[in-house]
Amino acid sequence: MSSKQREKLQRFAVALISVFFILVGGAGLFAAATVHALLKEVRRDLPKAEQLAHFEPSQTTKIYASNGKLIATLYRENRTYMPLKKISPWMPKAALAIEDTNFYHHRGVDPKGIMRAIWAQYSKRDKQGASTITMQLARNIFLTADQTPERKLKETLLAIEIEKSFTKDEILEMYLNQIYLGSGAYGVQAASSLYFSKSCKDLTPAQAAVLAGLPQSPNEYSPLRHEDKAKARAKEVLGRMHNKEVGFLSDAQYERALQDLEHMKFYNKNREEFQILEVPYFSTYVIKELYKRFDEDTLYRGGFKVYTTVDLDMQRKGEKIVKELITRDAEYLNVHSGALVCIENKTGFIKTMVGGLGWTKKNQFNRAWQARRQPGSSFKPFVYATALESGLSPESVVPDSPITVDGYSPKNSDGRFMGSINLGTALQNSRNVVSVRLLQLVGAKRIIHFAHLAGITEELPPFLSLALGACDVPPLQMASAYTVFPNAGLKIPSTPIALIKDAEGRVVEDNRVAVTKEVFSEPTATNMVDMMKRVVEAGTATNAYMPNHEVGGKTGTTDSFRDAWFNGYTAKYTTAVWIGNDDYSRMYTSFGGDLPARIWHEFMVFALRHDKSSSIARNRTSKVCVMFCPDSNERCGPDCPKFYRKFMYRNEVPARYCATHGAPRVTYTGVDTNRHESSKAAPAKAKGPAPADTGDAGAGPVPDQVQLPPPDAAPDTLPVGPGPGDVPAPPPVDTAPPDPGPAPVPDSVPLDPGPPPAPPMPETVQP
Repeated sequence: MSSKQREKLQRFAVALISVFFILVGGAGLFAAATVHALLKEVRRDLPKAEQLAHFEPSQTTKIYASNGKLIATLYRENRTYMPLKKISPWMPKAALAIEDTNFYHHRGVDPKGIMRAIWAQYSKRDKQGASTITMQLARNIFLTADQTPERKLKETLLAIEIEKSFTKDEILEMYLNQIYLGSGAYGVQAASSLYFSKSCKDLTPAQAAVLAGLPQSPNEYSPLRHEDKAKARAKEVLGRMHNKEVGFLSDAQYERALQDLEHMKFYNKNREEFQILEVPYFSTYVIKELYKRFDEDTLYRGGFKVYTTVDLDMQRKGEKIVKELITRDAEYLNVHSGALVCIENKTGFIKTMVGGLGWTKKNQFNRAWQARRQPGSSFKPFVYATALESGLSPESVVPDSPITVDGYSPKNSDGRFMGSINLGTALQNSRNVVSVRLLQLVGAKRIIHFAHLAGITEELPPFLSLALGACDVPPLQMASAYTVFPNAGLKIPSTPIALIKDAEGRVVEDNRVAVTKEVFSEPTATNMVDMMKRVVEAGTATNAYMPNHEVGGKTGTTDSFRDAWFNGYTAKYTTAVWIGNDDYSRMYTSFGGDLPARIWHEFMVFALRHDKSSSIARNRTSKVCVMFCPDSNERCGPDCPKFYRKFMYRNEVPARYCATHGAPRVTYTGVDTNRHESSKAAPAKAKGPAPADTGDAGAGPVPDQVQLPPPDAAPDTLPVGPGPGDVPAPPPVDTAPPDPGPAPVPDSVPLDPGPPPAPPMPETVQP
């Protein structure tokens, strides 16, 4: 080969090599540019690591009894945040040993850990994760668990950024409070409480090892489901802690930890529901009330502390009494269900709520507030109190004699009539006819108005039989409404919650200072206490009598014995008791003065065990309350839309009623008591004879005695239409056998022999 050819070949080789390096270099530059663009794109979608400083993890809402005992927890993620300095030192050591030994020596990503994981995978040894604790924190808070290269790249970049923004201890604290540890528990405090019933500050090395072994597979290693696997995994963690390269456990500590692990017991084992829920009848009602105040996300993630009003001793005693006494009489009375509610009068705090004979997974119906049952004659106090507000007194006389309105003829439970009796005697003996006559006098709308003010929120039908309790009301509302009597006519809203604080300790709601609103005047409340006291001492509720405590109350028994009640109060507590059957089947002659009064008595003896005696405060006055219409400034009729009160001596009460809205039309056996209506009164809308006009245009003596029929007058049926104060008659209902009841008290009017006893009327409601 000539020199020229050799030189030419050399130049070609140099050119070829140059082209090769140019191509390789260009590809490298291109690859570098591509990687840079990819990282830039990934970083664009990443959250800022600084957001961790403002990150608020979901925290458990805790509900406490009045004595501070935890009775319920609410959570989406069961978590209680705990600073690192308050966590047992064994917990971070166990976590570092099994998850990230080099945590304090890397910057978010551990190359040694990655190589170790690859080698373990290749050599088929124990699997070890390549993710550092910082990477796991980034994934848990910002990313998903998807096993994709993109997610892994984001996790790595985020871990590096987190390491730049936070100290190692801060990262470890966030990790230990964020990690999921199975069975609904997030963070070491929630898990320690769930599995060991202790604070995480008291964890032993063996217990810390159990928790540290859970993040890899919380379900598989759950000590509540797979105890053997959990302990095997914990041994692995202890082995890593004892490893000479790690050195967290000495030989003696390691052996002691293995022994502790072998004998370890776990709380809440095999539980299907990990939400703590004690006294469930009360707790579930509290949760229902919390739903009214907060949205679901706030409630389950906000970390509230809810301090309730329940007295655990009274609650458990109430549950026991209701179950034992109803079970004892179940066969004899054919009764299988019941409820009890106790409210502290001066605060409105619900101290006890028993919603049945026992809370079960299949039967969680709470009859205390979910069951709407007819209260029967226990509704009558609101009728009588409304009559007292209108100017009557306990001594006012009303005829207990036959009456028929539009075919509706109420009867008394004994099938007899007592003639002319005062209101005190009528309530004591639960005379149905008198209650209906009072409703005619004051109007159903006025009674409904006062019942709603007192605390009954259910819709009440404006029928004549409302006077006998023909409505549906839950026991909680009856108990709440009855508190107005021992509270001197004032309404204090009932509540199961005393105080709510947020996660920062700020007060969200405070019910410890009672808010009052007048329902009945103080004279009315005083007179009602006197009258209802007679019911207990010598009327239909003698089984509720307490010799050392003044008691007022009222029984109620509905048609066919489907419901039986006793609602009563002392100076301190008001308690409502209902018994019946969930399917509305009949009981066997079960009166409110029998089993309900006995349940009430036994419970109240326990509730007042620390009080030797008590009496209900009353303000006695010679004046009576009279309602006046603001439009006419005359005495209120049943249809006056508004009223104001005056307190007057009895001889000053005007006989004239409101001429603008109409006076009462109370029609008895051919006699109309609307005798004070002047010629200016609104025209009568009712059928039948026009009201008599006596020409009385001014004030006169208070009508202590509602006009009576002649002594020898026979029952007369008048077709009375819907005039002022009248309401449509209800449909016929079943009749319960008459209750013989107690003998009349000495001041009662002797029984009127009347006509021979007739079969029970279909409209009868028992006392």
